[in-house]
Order: sequence, then C-alpha cells, then structure tokens
Amino acid sequence: MVSISTSETAYKLLHSVWDQNRIELVEDFKVLLLNRACKVLGVFNVGSGSTTACVVDTKLIFVAALKTNAASIILAHNHPSGNLKPSRQDTHLTSKMQAAGEILDIAVSDHIIVTNDGYYSFGEGMAYEKVKYGDRIYFEAQVPF
Repeated sequence: MVSISTSETAYKLLHSVWDQNRIELVEDFKVLLLNRACKVLGVFNVGSGSTTACVVDTKLIFVAALKTNAASIILAHNHPSGNLKPSRQDTHLTSKMQAAGEILDIAVSDHIIVTNDGYYSFGEGMAYEKVKYGDRIYFEAQVPF
C-alpha cells in the first residue's frame, strides 16, 4: 500500500493514474481514499465533465469512503487549461466537502488541482510548478494567488 505524507506524494500518485489523453481535454474528478495510517485504500473516479466543469455528487464520494472504511479522503480534479488557480466553485466545493466530512468523521485532508505542469494544494494554500534540473524534476512553490 502506498502511503501519502505530503501533497507532493498525493499529486505524484494522482498524476500517475490520470488518463494522460484526457488531462488537458476535459475535467475529471477523483478521490484518494485513505486509512488511519494515510495508506491509500483506493482511487475513486467520481466523474467526468466538460472542458471547464465537472458535476460532483457529495453523496457518492462519501458512500465510497464509508464502503471502504476510509478515515480520510483527498479530493482531486484537473484543470484542462493548465491554470493552477482555484475557482470560486472549487473553493465552495472544498468547504462543502469538509463540512460533510466532519459530520461523518471522515477528514478531507486536501483538495488538489492536477495539471501536467504542477499542482495546487488547498491544504497548503500553495501552487507547485514542475521545474526540471538535468534529469530530475522538482516542485517549486509559488506565492499564493
């Protein structure tokens, strides 16, 4: 089982399971389901949308979390535009999910916006862009928007 300890670890796992033929085409929404030790129980594909939006059903996310006995979840969606800035809808959805998770005692540990060139972590309030030095890729933190 893979363990998630940082937003970067979560991003790398999410990016590795994202359909690379769709990441810059349509918005998809996924959830990492985690146990109490932050080990990944599974990745739940919530839905797929258009080039600018995706319908997300709170009930389906928490049904999956309850069925897997997840202690926490990490929300994730991509921005086909490559823009790492969260929208008002993204921020509202994150707050809504956190409130629902509190009632069910399932923590929403983070919400990550995934692109090919980096990610944004709601949990950290920071964007991280990929930077290549030689044959290695690093993530540089960007000032919050």
